[in-house]
Amino acid sequence: MAERKHRNGKLYLLLMALAAAGAAIWVGSSVLSVEEFAFTGARLPAGWDGGRLVVLSDLHGKRFGRQNSRLLEAVRKAGPDVICLCGDMMDEWSGTEYLRPLLEGLVEIAPVYYVTGNHEWASGQMPELRQLLEETGVTYLSNTFVPLERNGDTMTLAGIDDPNGYADQKTPEELAAEVYAACGDPFWLLLAHRNDRFAQEYSLLGADLTISGHGHGGIWRFPFVGGVFGTQRNLFPTHTAGFYSDNGASVFVSRGLGNSPRVIPRILNRPQVAVITLERG
Repeated sequence: MAERKHRNGKLYLLLMALAAAGAAIWVGSSVLSVEEFAFTGARLPAGWDGGRLVVLSDLHGKRFGRQNSRLLEAVRKAGPDVICLCGDMMDEWSGTEYLRPLLEGLVEIAPVYYVTGNHEWASGQMPELRQLLEETGVTYLSNTFVPLERNGDTMTLAGIDDPNGYADQKTPEELAAEVYAACGDPFWLLLAHRNDRFAQEYSLLGADLTISGHGHGGIWRFPFVGGVFGTQRNLFPTHTAGFYSDNGASVFVSRGLGNSPRVIPRILNRPQVAVITLERG
């Protein structure tokens, strides 16, 4: 009898552990985390003091509610002035049309700007995506830049295509040179999907703040450790979540929303809706 009770106790503990692990995986993959950040810049135009950016990246076909209704509601409540989509919002398996309800909902909230990630190009569906972005009113920053106005002041938003794009595409350095030629020495933001190119490349372009994705927060995140897996299959990568500085330049890296590869769940790494408030400091 005592031995049976001992076995039953072990079975109970095992079931509890499995249930806890399942709950952690579900929360890590499906429960949105809306997180507030602040970026202070002395060069920020006064009219943009208090401006709010919502950053979304790496959706990878994931749905948060029917037609991404929960994701749209989270963005709406954040009250953004600008919505930045930092690549891999679709992939080889999701196709482009599943994005339509989300994009249509986002443009009703605030102006939306899109840069590509590696998976948009790997999907082979860039013509379809271009058409979808045009039809829904999303601005596709394909190695180009636009002025953003608020309270009578202007800053510049630039975006670069992922290196997976066309072999003869404009380089980031050429884009930066065009920004300075056209705008003088503006306060400018750069949307660039790949977090792992910031330290050695994007930090040298002169942007006041670069905004990236691609790192998925390290997929698994542990206390005092941070991200565990890099997108290059490296362990304990850097530049996976939040703000970093290299060469005197700043980058914000979104933890993203979906899973890639999809068979590896997010652990202690909830899907992120990042809200950045710009402050003149």
